[in-house]
Amino acid sequence: MMLHYQDPAKLRTKKIVFEEVYGASDSCTLEQLKELSSKRRLIEESINESTSITEAIAREMSGGLTSHSQQVLQKLEQYLPLLENLIFHVNLVSSNCQISQWTANLKIQWSSALCSSSFFNLRSPKFFQIGDLKFELQMMLFLYGAILRQRAVEIVPENLVQSATLFREAAGLYRHLADESFASLQQHSLLVEKPPEILPSVSTVMNLICLAEAQAVTIRRAEEKGTSISLLAKLHHGVAEFLDEAAVILYAAIGECKDISSRFVEFLSSSRALHRLRGQKYHAESLKTAGKVGISIAVLRVALTDGKRQMPGEESWKSTYRKEIDDTAELLRKIEHENGFVWGEKVPSEEELPLCEGNKIVSSIPYQPKRWERELAFKI
Repeated sequence: MMLHYQDPAKLRTKKIVFEEVYGASDSCTLEQLKELSSKRRLIEESINESTSITEAIAREMSGGLTSHSQQVLQKLEQYLPLLENLIFHVNLVSSNCQISQWTANLKIQWSSALCSSSFFNLRSPKFFQIGDLKFELQMMLFLYGAILRQRAVEIVPENLVQSATLFREAAGLYRHLADESFASLQQHSLLVEKPPEILPSVSTVMNLICLAEAQAVTIRRAEEKGTSISLLAKLHHGVAEFLDEAAVILYAAIGECKDISSRFVEFLSSSRALHRLRGQKYHAESLKTAGKVGISIAVLRVALTDGKRQMPGEESWKSTYRKEIDDTAELLRKIEHENGFVWGEKVPSEEELPLCEGNKIVSSIPYQPKRWERELAFKI
């Protein structure tokens, strides 16, 4: 099993009514602004959990989709091309002071899902306000990636291939956010208080987490197909390497934003430790198969010692992690017993152990922004 961390999807936002702020010079533009507000309101109600719509009606409105995450993804896919079009047309007249004032008057407000303060105040989270449409786009795309991860987790048991694909799509979306980094938005990020979600470094961390999760799902499929234990060891170490890289970047991000959730940090370190432990277990089995029983025992002893030091505090993560510890301890007991009665091999010191190299085999699926090309005319 993987460790699950769904907090990035726990974003909240406040209402925006575009047609009340932007002056439309024709009825067509007014209708498009109203449509934009309508599409956004559906997302607001979904993530704020403020909708009065029943599950049956929600299913009917979405064309039969039964999963809440699928319904939210559909709403995002309908809203984002309209938002991209608005940004395009606002940029065409961005030199006009009135346009800038209208955008500021939207009062775009989002909470953060990755701040420690947000975790402890889920009922009344702190909201950040930035007068820039790129803030709206950044947070909507961040949410889109988080919901893709959520959906990928939902379908893990029944469709490993599709789950890995969704994780890779989320990785590509976060890669897009990290690469774009929206220059105008980064000027606002010089403010003392800022949500971690607008930092390119945090988007890079999310990209690496999604790649690690995609590879973890791929490993499950490889296990089902009977892939060699030596390759499985390398794949698990590959997951740990993705997360090693993410941890380095996240620690740097903490320097930019002091309020990053300790739970986010713990998820990263616990997932890394879990896959390193699994990699070491497979590595030890591979060594035993190759007749290197003493080295196999030494690898397992070191893996257990290191693994026990990194037991997570989160109860749901702890149970998964503890099972891995128990399985590794049982494997060690069996090999030690066999060595004592049959092989009698010397167990080397930790310094003499061979390293197991990681193998990273997954990549991001690039995100391609979509824009509904409709003319907008403002009264300026």
